[in-house]
Amino acid sequence: MSFFQFPSQTNLYHGKVRDVYSIDPDWLVMVASDRISAFDVILPRPIPYKGQVLNRIAAYMLEATADVCPNWLVAVPAPHVSIGKRCVPFKIEMVVRGNMVGHAWRTYQSGKRELCGAQLAEGLKENDFFPEPIITPSTKAEEGHDEDISKEEIIARGLATVADWEVLEKYTLALFARGKEIAAKQGLILADTKYEFGKIGDTIYLMDEIHTPDSSRYFYADGFAGRQAKGEKQKQLSKEFVREWLIENNFMGKEGQSVPEMTDEWIDTISKRYIELFEKVTGHSFEPQTVTDNLTEIAVLDALKRLKAI
Repeated sequence: MSFFQFPSQTNLYHGKVRDVYSIDPDWLVMVASDRISAFDVILPRPIPYKGQVLNRIAAYMLEATADVCPNWLVAVPAPHVSIGKRCVPFKIEMVVRGNMVGHAWRTYQSGKRELCGAQLAEGLKENDFFPEPIITPSTKAEEGHDEDISKEEIIARGLATVADWEVLEKYTLALFARGKEIAAKQGLILADTKYEFGKIGDTIYLMDEIHTPDSSRYFYADGFAGRQAKGEKQKQLSKEFVREWLIENNFMGKEGQSVPEMTDEWIDTISKRYIELFEKVTGHSFEPQTVTDNLTEIAVLDALKRLKAI
């Protein structure tokens, strides 16, 4: 996928997965690529249709949560492109967890009983529900690894004011509750996810993607309790299976480690898992759409003109 140069463009930010174009002064064009990252490293091969899956799930979920809090999205001119309001981002990610899984479980296994200021009870097993969802924020690193951070550190470092934090916490828990409701209707459990927020003036907006396989982890609800009682592995929909594959092949993004070979068969497997998650989460079938640079540029320019952004 090529990079674009739109009229009135003031900046281009290359994220791990998305390329974000600033259109002066009020708009962002976010292009979801087929790149895939794990352990804060971009893996060497793209995943077919991944960008479309991410963008279309995010658009679906942003619409489904628009009554919970304001969000940035204004238009989806192409299956892998979103246009929205340009916010001043908080340099933190609001990670919220309903289950002991992933990074929380790895932390717990190491013997720690505190994560980002949240206390973790003794005797928990992998995938167990927490008594209440916990918020475990992380810094949003432009380069390198994101780092765990507590509410107190966020306020002390000026990453958010006390008043802002109260709104961020409220929105995070309300969005997670809505996400769990949506998931439950589809026979899923939203185990954990992350949200990003920004401000326009004094108003806080939800930004970026939500409830996608790159930002969230889902379990199948059917049989969950039985598998948990037997200590069996839970069936899940997320990109955790990619992380697990990397760990099995001795890669966790650490210095000196190399990404294992990604075969054509493995790439196809990942793509199918992403499509499966789209269909399961939204309840709609996934129809791949033809994406070319020319069609993308025409669609974006037309949308920006309608918004009077250019």
